[in-house]
Amino acid sequence: MDHRLKSRPDTTAQAVSMPDMQLSKTPERRLFESMASRPKALYTQEDIAGLPHLYSLPGAAPFLRGPYASMYTERPWTIRQYAGMASADDSNRMYRNALASGAQGLSIAFDLPTHRGYDSDHAMAGADVGMAGVAIDSVEDMKRLLANIPLDQVSVSMTMNGAVLPVLAAFIVAAEEAGVPAEALSGTIQNDILKEFIVRNTYIFAPAPSLRIAADVVEFLAQKVPRFNAMSVSGYHFQEGGADPVLALALTLANARTYAELLQQRGMAIDQVCAQLSFFFGVGSDFYQEIAKLRAARVLWCEIAESLGASTNKARALRMHCQTSGWSLTAQDTQNNIVRTTLQALAAVFGGTQSLHTNAYDEALSLPTETSSCLARNTQLILQLETGVCDVIDPWAGSYMMESMTADIVTRVRLILQQIAAQGGMVAAIENGWAERQLRSAAAATQAQIELGAKAIVGLNKHVHVTATETPTHASALNGPVHPIPLNREVQPASLEQSLQLDHQRILAGQQESLRSLKQQRDELAVRRALRRLEAAARHSDMNLLEATMLAIRARATVGECTAALAAVWPYHSVQPEPAQPVFGAAMQEDAEWQRACFRVDALRRTWRRAPRVLIVKLGQDGHDRGAKLLAGALADAGFDVELSPLFQSPVAVVAHTAQTLPDVIGVSSLAGSHMQFIPALLTGLTERGLAVPVIAGGVIPPSHAQYLKTLGVIEVFGPGMRMYEAVHVLCRQLEKSLL
Repeated sequence: MDHRLKSRPDTTAQAVSMPDMQLSKTPERRLFESMASRPKALYTQEDIAGLPHLYSLPGAAPFLRGPYASMYTERPWTIRQYAGMASADDSNRMYRNALASGAQGLSIAFDLPTHRGYDSDHAMAGADVGMAGVAIDSVEDMKRLLANIPLDQVSVSMTMNGAVLPVLAAFIVAAEEAGVPAEALSGTIQNDILKEFIVRNTYIFAPAPSLRIAADVVEFLAQKVPRFNAMSVSGYHFQEGGADPVLALALTLANARTYAELLQQRGMAIDQVCAQLSFFFGVGSDFYQEIAKLRAARVLWCEIAESLGASTNKARALRMHCQTSGWSLTAQDTQNNIVRTTLQALAAVFGGTQSLHTNAYDEALSLPTETSSCLARNTQLILQLETGVCDVIDPWAGSYMMESMTADIVTRVRLILQQIAAQGGMVAAIENGWAERQLRSAAAATQAQIELGAKAIVGLNKHVHVTATETPTHASALNGPVHPIPLNREVQPASLEQSLQLDHQRILAGQQESLRSLKQQRDELAVRRALRRLEAAARHSDMNLLEATMLAIRARATVGECTAALAAVWPYHSVQPEPAQPVFGAAMQEDAEWQRACFRVDALRRTWRRAPRVLIVKLGQDGHDRGAKLLAGALADAGFDVELSPLFQSPVAVVAHTAQTLPDVIGVSSLAGSHMQFIPALLTGLTERGLAVPVIAGGVIPPSHAQYLKTLGVIEVFGPGMRMYEAVHVLCRQLEKSLL
């Protein structure tokens, strides 16, 4: 498990001891400055002189103005809210209420054990069951999830990648048993496994077998479920993980090209391949740039599809789903998030999205409440029905600014695509770590912009409402959105405590009882036979894996059993985290507060004659690691000796590793709601081994949970957002106590 991000004392010492020196422009500093650049103030006709596609029309190549000729004038975008929680029955009630209230399609969120191919009774699953999505263990769960929903009329989008085979098979079989044939199903399966190796991390197998699974899914759906989009190539997670819109778009298109080339090599017609692909983009708060990004995406995809030989409009026209930015939501002044989400949604509409999810304003705190979810959905209904935005197709066409920005993004994305090609393609860029390094460096540069005030966030680093009596609030970037929270920052306890909380024990017990009942009633011989056939399909490339999985699911094999059959051929994949690039420290070299924090670490180093050691871990199946890696990199830049553990750790494993390495502090990062199970287990394990190592928790942890964890012995609970120098001071203060 050992993988250390060594401190960088030389760089820090130079920055601290010579604050007035003119610093050279390191690559990291240049990245920071380039990401902080803004568009120019005035655009004129000269800015669009000679630009291509200015006179193109919607529905015609290169689809700059939209993939369809009529766009929203005949049919508005689909309101497709991403949702799922707890048990299948709980989520079914939510879906039916949403459809009755104006939602026009389903978008299913699965819990983390389902994503990672574990049944709810698996030892690695327990604390995460039902906590960040709905738990699906079998076709019986899927049938309950979709009960009384007309699947021949309602399109269903499923965010599923690692366990795509058993989950998609369960969906098709559940529909079949409800009387809806496969050819009548419509919707989208994400099935974008490459991005999981760069961000989000809900992979199961290594890249090569994962690509085979993805391709088998596309081939089967093309033949048997023709109305279903077989792949939604995601840029959302790149942008949420730290990429700026240009990098996010380039990585997305490079992945899409990789999939298309793979399927073409397998004998599929390129027009059919490209026609089955859709795209998924995040939309942030940089209003003009986000509109330009979505317009540029269509131009670039048309180029790529044509370069592969595609000729039909359906193959060359990029169709997209968009989601407003979860990362941009703040845990303080949560109602500000309503404004952010509305403007992001409007940018997605101006950019020409085909469907849209709007985030609830309280998602930085916990799962959204029913009230906030309703408001998020109504935001789209108001845009569709009250504003007139559906009456005009691409109102930005011909704008000096918009056309110039669109062309600029096209040019910049092409340059990044050339860099990816120079790595040997996207798979090589993933395997050699290039793609993730770009992402993490961009995230660190963004964090530095926030800390220095170059990127304004109202209520956090600009126009902060303070109270005279409030005590300092400490938060951190162990996970989740990473924003600075000034001291004496007002927090609204009522809003925090109204966040939706789940009865985890009820959910877990219900899922495990359903599994026991299923296994008692099924034909075990038929299950074993079907699972052997699935394992054989994994060993022989001439057998379609989705078809073989459907046979197992029909026999009532579980999601976990199907995954285990595949794992007999392809073991679970694990990755050692790479050291972060010193982007944050380089950008902060002239900041006085950062320098003071670094001095404090240096004082500890001199006293101890070594760097203080910090172990940062993520427990369970939570793969969202932007915040954990940002903090690890920043602490290393400040002078700590930081070890960032691999993902998917258990409390038992962390205790054993702590006994071997004896870190001075353990930081536990939690974003998926499982902190109330995992952190007490870790504390108990440390106590039983006699390890007096202080534990700090961070992530999305409601205040009532934070107070409880502190009573158990957690030293500090860091919420979403903090200046990194404050995190350094919190750690130093704790370590200095050990000297007394």
